[in-house]
Amino acid sequence: MDRLTEMEAFATVVDQGGFTDAAKKMGISKSAVSKHVSSLEARLGARLLNRTTRRVSPTEIGLAYYDRARRVLNDAGEADALVTSMQSAPSGLLRISVATDFGVNHLSPVLGEFLTEFPDITVNMVLNNRYVELISEGFDMAVRIGELEDSTLRARKLTETTKRMIASPAYFEQYGRPEKIDDLNEHKLLHYSNQSSGNVWKLTAPSGEKRQVRTAGWLSVNDGQSLLNAAQSGLGIAYLPSFLYADALEKGLVEEAMPDLPVEKQGIYAVYPPGRFTQPKVRAFIDFLVHSFADKGPEAW
Repeated sequence: MDRLTEMEAFATVVDQGGFTDAAKKMGISKSAVSKHVSSLEARLGARLLNRTTRRVSPTEIGLAYYDRARRVLNDAGEADALVTSMQSAPSGLLRISVATDFGVNHLSPVLGEFLTEFPDITVNMVLNNRYVELISEGFDMAVRIGELEDSTLRARKLTETTKRMIASPAYFEQYGRPEKIDDLNEHKLLHYSNQSSGNVWKLTAPSGEKRQVRTAGWLSVNDGQSLLNAAQSGLGIAYLPSFLYADALEKGLVEEAMPDLPVEKQGIYAVYPPGRFTQPKVRAFIDFLVHSFADKGPEAW
Protein backbone atom coordinates (compact mmCIF):
# COMPACT_ATOMS: atom_id res chain seq x y z
CA MET A 1 0.00 0.00 0.00
CA ASP A 2 1.04 3.61 -0.49
CA ARG A 3 3.02 4.79 2.53
CA LEU A 4 1.62 8.35 2.39
CA THR A 5 -1.96 7.01 2.27
CA GLU A 6 -1.26 4.84 5.31
CA MET A 7 0.08 7.85 7.19
CA GLU A 8 -2.90 9.96 6.15
CA ALA A 9 -5.37 7.29 7.30
CA PHE A 10 -3.65 6.96 10.68
CA ALA A 11 -3.36 10.73 11.23
CA THR A 12 -7.01 11.26 10.23
CA VAL A 13 -8.16 8.59 12.70
CA VAL A 14 -6.27 10.41 15.46
CA ASP A 15 -7.64 13.80 14.35
CA GLN A 16 -11.25 12.54 14.11
CA GLY A 17 -11.10 10.26 17.14
CA GLY A 18 -12.29 7.13 15.30
CA PHE A 19 -12.46 5.11 12.10
CA THR A 20 -16.01 6.07 11.14
CA ASP A 21 -15.40 9.84 11.15
CA ALA A 22 -12.00 9.34 9.53
CA ALA A 23 -13.64 7.41 6.70
CA LYS A 24 -16.12 10.25 6.15
CA LYS A 25 -13.31 12.79 6.15
CA MET A 26 -11.26 10.83 3.61
CA GLY A 27 -14.23 9.81 1.49
CA ILE A 28 -13.46 6.09 1.66
CA SER A 29 -14.98 3.12 3.50
CA LYS A 30 -14.35 2.42 7.16
CA SER A 31 -12.86 -0.97 6.27
CA ALA A 32 -10.40 0.73 3.89
CA VAL A 33 -9.24 3.07 6.64
CA SER A 34 -8.80 0.14 9.01
CA LYS A 35 -6.83 -1.76 6.37
CA HIS A 36 -4.47 1.19 5.82
CA VAL A 37 -3.81 1.59 9.55
CA SER A 38 -3.28 -2.16 10.05
CA SER A 39 -0.85 -2.23 7.14
CA LEU A 40 1.07 0.70 8.65
CA GLU A 41 1.31 -0.99 12.04
CA ALA A 42 2.46 -4.23 10.43
CA ARG A 43 5.13 -2.44 8.43
CA LEU A 44 6.40 -0.56 11.47
CA GLY A 45 6.09 -3.55 13.80
CA ALA A 46 4.35 -1.45 16.47
CA ARG A 47 0.85 -0.81 17.74
CA LEU A 48 -0.06 2.83 17.07
CA LEU A 49 -3.68 2.88 18.26
CA ASN A 50 -5.53 1.70 21.34
CA ARG A 51 -8.87 0.36 20.09
CA THR A 52 -11.89 -0.13 22.32
CA THR A 53 -15.58 -0.45 21.49
CA ARG A 54 -16.13 3.16 22.52
CA ARG A 55 -13.04 5.09 21.45
CA VAL A 56 -9.75 5.05 19.59
CA SER A 57 -6.65 6.80 20.94
CA PRO A 58 -2.97 6.78 20.00
CA THR A 59 -0.46 4.77 22.01
CA GLU A 60 2.67 6.51 23.30
CA ILE A 61 4.55 5.38 20.21
CA GLY A 62 1.54 6.27 18.07
CA LEU A 63 1.47 9.82 19.47
CA ALA A 64 5.15 10.33 18.68
CA TYR A 65 4.64 8.93 15.18
CA TYR A 66 1.57 11.14 14.69
CA ASP A 67 3.58 14.33 15.30
CA ARG A 68 6.09 13.44 12.59
CA ALA A 69 3.47 12.06 10.22
CA ARG A 70 1.37 15.21 10.47
CA ARG A 71 4.41 17.30 9.55
CA VAL A 72 5.11 15.11 6.53
CA LEU A 73 1.48 15.32 5.41
CA ASN A 74 1.43 19.10 5.83
CA ASP A 75 4.62 19.40 3.78
CA ALA A 76 3.12 17.19 1.09
CA GLY A 77 0.02 19.38 1.01
CA GLU A 78 2.15 22.50 0.67
CA ALA A 79 4.12 20.87 -2.14
CA ASP A 80 0.88 20.15 -4.01
CA ALA A 81 -0.30 23.73 -3.41
CA LEU A 82 3.05 25.04 -4.64
CA VAL A 83 2.76 23.21 -7.96
CA THR A 84 -0.85 24.33 -8.40
CA SER A 85 0.02 27.91 -7.56
CA MET A 86 3.06 28.06 -9.83
CA GLN A 87 1.04 26.75 -12.76
CA SER A 88 -1.89 29.09 -12.21
CA ALA A 89 -2.15 32.33 -14.17
CA PRO A 90 -0.93 35.41 -12.26
CA SER A 91 -3.91 37.25 -10.80
CA GLY A 92 -5.14 39.35 -7.90
CA LEU A 93 -4.15 42.65 -6.29
CA LEU A 94 -0.43 43.48 -6.41
CA ARG A 95 0.57 46.13 -3.86
CA ILE A 96 3.91 47.80 -4.57
CA SER A 97 5.98 50.35 -2.65
CA VAL A 98 8.47 52.46 -4.61
CA ALA A 99 10.42 55.69 -4.13
CA THR A 100 8.55 58.62 -5.66
CA ASP A 101 11.30 59.66 -8.09
CA PHE A 102 11.81 56.21 -9.56
CA GLY A 103 8.11 55.39 -9.56
CA VAL A 104 7.07 58.52 -11.42
CA ASN A 105 9.90 58.52 -13.95
CA HIS A 106 10.44 54.84 -14.68
CA LEU A 107 7.82 52.54 -13.16
CA SER A 108 4.66 54.39 -14.10
CA PRO A 109 5.53 54.50 -17.85
CA VAL A 110 5.79 50.69 -18.10
CA LEU A 111 2.77 49.74 -15.97
CA GLY A 112 0.38 49.92 -18.92
CA GLU A 113 2.33 47.28 -20.82
CA PHE A 114 2.40 45.03 -17.75
CA LEU A 115 -1.34 45.32 -17.11
CA THR A 116 -2.08 44.61 -20.75
CA GLU A 117 0.05 41.48 -20.59
CA PHE A 118 -1.52 40.35 -17.30
CA PRO A 119 -5.16 41.53 -17.34
CA ASP A 120 -6.10 39.51 -14.24
CA ILE A 121 -3.69 41.51 -12.06
CA THR A 122 -4.63 44.86 -10.53
CA VAL A 123 -1.86 47.12 -9.22
CA ASN A 124 -1.84 49.46 -6.24
CA MET A 125 1.44 51.38 -6.45
CA VAL A 126 2.24 53.52 -3.40
CA LEU A 127 4.82 56.27 -3.99
CA ASN A 128 6.69 57.41 -0.91
CA ASN A 129 10.19 58.26 0.22
CA ARG A 130 10.31 56.27 3.43
CA TYR A 131 11.33 52.73 4.33
CA VAL A 132 8.16 50.64 4.54
CA GLU A 133 7.75 47.37 6.42
CA LEU A 134 6.47 45.12 3.67
CA ILE A 135 4.73 42.43 5.72
CA SER A 136 3.24 44.55 8.50
CA GLU A 137 2.07 47.23 6.04
CA GLY A 138 0.58 44.75 3.58
CA PHE A 139 2.88 45.19 0.57
CA ASP A 140 3.64 42.34 -1.83
CA MET A 141 6.96 43.86 -2.90
CA ALA A 142 9.00 47.05 -3.10
CA VAL A 143 11.58 48.58 -5.41
CA ARG A 144 14.56 49.86 -3.42
CA ILE A 145 17.65 51.77 -4.47
CA GLY A 146 21.08 51.60 -2.90
CA GLU A 147 22.57 49.34 -0.27
CA LEU A 148 19.96 46.99 1.16
CA GLU A 149 19.56 46.86 4.91
CA ASP A 150 20.09 43.50 6.57
CA SER A 151 16.77 41.74 6.63
CA THR A 152 15.03 38.47 5.89
CA LEU A 153 13.57 39.86 2.66
CA ARG A 154 14.42 38.23 -0.64
CA ALA A 155 15.90 40.49 -3.31
CA ARG A 156 16.51 40.45 -7.04
CA LYS A 157 18.68 43.03 -8.77
CA LEU A 158 16.91 44.87 -11.58
CA THR A 159 19.63 47.22 -12.77
CA GLU A 160 22.08 49.87 -11.54
CA THR A 161 22.24 53.63 -11.31
CA THR A 162 25.11 56.02 -10.61
CA LYS A 163 25.22 59.08 -8.40
CA ARG A 164 26.92 62.26 -9.52
CA MET A 165 27.06 65.89 -8.43
CA ILE A 166 25.49 68.07 -11.09
CA ALA A 167 24.65 71.74 -11.60
CA SER A 168 23.72 74.03 -14.48
CA PRO A 169 26.31 75.69 -16.74
CA ALA A 170 25.00 79.04 -15.48
CA TYR A 171 25.80 78.06 -11.88
CA PHE A 172 29.38 77.13 -12.73
CA GLU A 173 29.78 80.33 -14.70
CA GLN A 174 28.68 82.36 -11.68
CA TYR A 175 30.27 80.43 -8.80
CA GLY A 176 33.03 78.43 -10.42
CA ARG A 177 33.55 74.67 -10.35
CA PRO A 178 34.83 72.84 -7.25
CA GLU A 179 38.26 71.30 -7.88
CA LYS A 180 38.47 69.15 -4.76
CA ILE A 181 35.99 67.75 -2.24
CA ASP A 182 36.81 70.37 0.41
CA ASP A 183 35.81 73.10 -2.06
CA LEU A 184 32.19 71.98 -1.72
CA ASN A 185 32.06 73.77 1.63
CA GLU A 186 32.15 77.04 -0.30
CA HIS A 187 29.35 76.13 -2.72
CA LYS A 188 25.57 76.21 -2.63
CA LEU A 189 24.42 72.61 -2.13
CA LEU A 190 20.94 71.22 -2.76
CA HIS A 191 20.03 68.48 -0.29
CA TYR A 192 17.53 65.65 -0.17
CA SER A 193 15.73 66.20 3.15
CA ASN A 194 14.50 62.64 3.71
CA GLN A 195 17.97 61.11 4.16
CA SER A 196 18.29 59.37 7.52
CA SER A 197 21.90 60.59 7.73
CA GLY A 198 20.87 64.23 7.30
CA ASN A 199 22.62 66.62 4.93
CA VAL A 200 25.59 64.32 4.30
CA TRP A 201 27.08 63.36 0.94
CA LYS A 202 29.23 60.22 0.90
CA LEU A 203 31.91 60.61 -1.77
CA THR A 204 35.05 58.81 -2.88
CA ALA A 205 38.18 60.87 -3.47
CA PRO A 206 40.44 60.17 -6.49
CA SER A 207 42.77 58.40 -4.04
CA GLY A 208 39.98 55.99 -3.10
CA GLU A 209 39.50 57.57 0.32
CA LYS A 210 35.88 57.64 1.51
CA ARG A 211 34.78 61.14 2.44
CA GLN A 212 31.67 62.69 3.92
CA VAL A 213 30.55 66.19 3.09
CA ARG A 214 28.37 67.62 5.84
CA THR A 215 27.24 71.18 5.15
CA ALA A 216 24.02 73.09 5.47
CA GLY A 217 22.18 73.14 2.19
CA TRP A 218 20.91 76.24 0.50
CA LEU A 219 17.78 74.25 -0.33
CA SER A 220 16.44 70.96 1.08
CA VAL A 221 13.59 69.09 -0.63
CA ASN A 222 12.12 65.60 -0.08
CA ASP A 223 11.81 65.02 -3.84
CA GLY A 224 14.61 64.29 -6.29
CA GLN A 225 12.85 65.76 -9.33
CA SER A 226 12.48 69.07 -7.48
CA LEU A 227 16.21 69.02 -6.71
CA LEU A 228 16.96 68.42 -10.39
CA ASN A 229 14.71 71.32 -11.34
CA ALA A 230 16.52 73.54 -8.82
CA ALA A 231 19.90 72.48 -10.19
CA GLN A 232 18.79 73.20 -13.76
CA SER A 233 17.64 76.65 -12.61
CA GLY A 234 21.13 77.47 -11.35
CA LEU A 235 20.32 77.33 -7.63
CA GLY A 236 23.19 75.01 -6.71
CA ILE A 237 24.84 71.60 -6.88
CA ALA A 238 22.68 68.48 -6.42
CA TYR A 239 23.87 64.91 -5.80
CA LEU A 240 21.46 62.73 -7.74
CA PRO A 241 21.07 59.27 -9.32
CA SER A 242 21.51 58.89 -13.07
CA PHE A 243 17.91 57.80 -13.62
CA LEU A 244 17.00 61.41 -12.75
CA TYR A 245 19.77 63.47 -14.31
CA ALA A 246 20.70 61.41 -17.43
CA ASP A 247 18.33 63.19 -19.82
CA ALA A 248 19.24 66.67 -18.53
CA LEU A 249 22.94 65.82 -18.77
CA GLU A 250 22.57 64.66 -22.37
CA LYS A 251 20.71 67.86 -23.29
CA GLY A 252 23.36 70.06 -21.66
CA LEU A 253 20.98 71.42 -19.05
CA VAL A 254 23.34 70.26 -16.31
CA GLU A 255 27.01 69.32 -16.10
CA GLU A 256 29.07 67.26 -13.71
CA ALA A 257 30.53 69.27 -10.86
CA MET A 258 33.59 67.07 -10.33
CA PRO A 259 33.98 64.62 -13.24
CA ASP A 260 37.33 63.32 -11.98
CA LEU A 261 35.80 61.73 -8.88
CA PRO A 262 35.17 57.95 -8.98
CA VAL A 263 31.60 57.18 -9.96
CA GLU A 264 29.36 55.94 -7.15
CA LYS A 265 27.14 53.04 -8.26
CA GLN A 266 23.91 51.90 -6.62
CA GLY A 267 21.88 48.77 -7.26
CA ILE A 268 18.13 48.92 -7.90
CA TYR A 269 16.36 45.90 -6.41
CA ALA A 270 12.97 44.26 -6.22
CA VAL A 271 12.48 43.03 -2.65
CA TYR A 272 9.70 40.79 -1.43
CA PRO A 273 8.78 38.72 1.65
CA PRO A 274 10.55 35.41 2.25
CA GLY A 275 8.73 32.14 1.69
CA ARG A 276 8.98 28.73 0.15
CA PHE A 277 7.67 30.03 -3.14
CA THR A 278 6.97 33.36 -4.78
CA GLN A 279 3.41 34.30 -5.62
CA PRO A 280 2.79 34.17 -9.39
CA LYS A 281 1.74 37.84 -9.52
CA VAL A 282 4.96 38.92 -7.78
CA ARG A 283 7.13 36.66 -9.90
CA ALA A 284 5.44 37.92 -13.07
CA PHE A 285 6.01 41.58 -12.17
CA ILE A 286 9.65 41.09 -11.20
CA ASP A 287 10.36 39.16 -14.41
CA PHE A 288 8.66 41.98 -16.32
CA LEU A 289 10.82 44.63 -14.62
CA VAL A 290 14.02 42.70 -15.30
CA HIS A 291 13.07 42.60 -18.99
CA SER A 292 11.97 46.25 -19.06
CA PHE A 293 15.21 47.53 -17.52
CA ALA A 294 17.56 45.16 -19.36
CA ASP A 295 18.94 48.01 -21.48
CA LYS A 296 18.91 50.59 -18.65
CA GLY A 297 21.57 51.77 -16.25
CA PRO A 298 23.87 52.62 -14.89
CA GLU A 299 24.01 55.68 -17.16
CA ALA A 300 21.61 54.78 -20.01
CA TRP A 301 18.32 56.14 -18.76
